[in-house]
Amino acid sequence: MILAVLLGIAAGLIGFVPLVIGLKLTKRTTHGGTAASMIVLLLGLVVSFALLFAFAALFFGFDHENGIAFLFAEVVALSAAAIGYALWQMLRR
Repeated sequence: MILAVLLGIAAGLIGFVPLVIGLKLTKRTTHGGTAASMIVLLLGLVVSFALLFAFAALFFGFDHENGIAFLFAEVVALSAAAIGYALWQMLRR
């Protein structure tokens, strides 16, 4: 179970990376206005969820018994990373 939680944390943090990349690309987007920014953010969100779903499907394929622990750790890690990143950005300014 500990391995499932650790792998879930790693998967959640990896799933957060496309969101950060999308946010940084949005800040650099100067052409296309709001629509271009929204498309970049939406693409980052879709890639993030695709990664999270793929990791969960792979883990359930290997260890079905500890799947809930993996999913819970994945969701908590993604949420904690998003909250921590937002707080870091607010305090940095």
